Amino acid sequence: MLPPEPLLLSSCKDSESFGSQMFHVEHFPRTEGVMSDQEEDDREEPVEIEPPTTDISADGKNPRTSEQSEGDGEKVKGPAGRPLPRVIAVANQKGGVGKTTTTVNLGASLADLGYRVLVVDLDPQGNATTGLGIEARNFDYSMYDVLLRDIPLEDCVEPTNIKNLFLAPATIDLAGAEIELVSAFSRELRLKRVLAPIRDDFSYILIDCPPSLGLITVNALAAASEVLVPIQCEYYALEGLGQLLRNVELVRANLNPDLEVSAMVLTMYDSRTRLADHVIAEVRTHFGEAVCKNVIPRTVRISESPSFGEPITVHAPASRGAIAYRELAKEVSGGPA
Repeated sequence: MLPPEPLLLSSCKDSESFGSQMFHVEHFPRTEGVMSDQEEDDREEPVEIEPPTTDISADGKNPRTSEQSEGDGEKVKGPAGRPLPRVIAVANQKGGVGKTTTTVNLGASLADLGYRVLVVDLDPQGNATTGLGIEARNFDYSMYDVLLRDIPLEDCVEPTNIKNLFLAPATIDLAGAEIELVSAFSRELRLKRVLAPIRDDFSYILIDCPPSLGLITVNALAAASEVLVPIQCEYYALEGLGQLLRNVELVRANLNPDLEVSAMVLTMYDSRTRLADHVIAEVRTHFGEAVCKNVIPRTVRISESPSFGEPITVHAPASRGAIAYRELAKEVSGGPA
């Protein structure tokens, strides 16, 4: 049996910006001794892996890995300790990494902590909408109407079955917004303008971005103060990370100077594979304290909860997934309201 090959992430350094880092996966370990895919939901405790030791910059806030020079203009901080209200774009151009799942379940967990939370569904698939039990026939306006027809956002917001949690829904009509926004005036700042009147009504506004780097995602990044990046604990999830970070840097330089990557959440962690542990180790080595300590496990309960129109904290509140998202909410927020 051959020993596992090391997972190497080579970084193209740019001393001026965090967003210009690019990663290339050269090797990944052979996975051996993998069990069957049958999930045993009660078998494991919530996963929490301690990050590696990092050096702290002179201001005591910004984490620096051993590979970063003293002159780097690093803007990444830990996820908690920021003033309210917070507008967080949950973004990653790769599909299937847990953006919508994280948006819905983190939003529900923050609401359980006493925060007033608005989930903005900007994905034309509308999975955050259905995942919170809201059906298209039950509302009059969607985010398409807000962005393209100048409908006030407050007319679009729908209550959910969870106290303190509200939703601005999306429908398939939003798929056409990419084309229609091309000729629109100030097209990149439309979402920022419509969020402004209601921003102070919520403690957290979570924006579920589509799996692309088009105009809708640019609108989300221009409107947000932070970016939360879900990273699946798999090989392909790392490949597009550099491109996403470069786009964040471009938006910061041209549209939104306050934007920063505040948190990276490792999702779909499978403790039965060595690859997942290698991915976690490499991401933590490069991003330090920006990577949340709480890791979201891969479970059947999390996967099935959207079919019931419920977040995992309602569908299976005692499951590993629910506990992991509640702990993540405490880490992101710093604790109850």
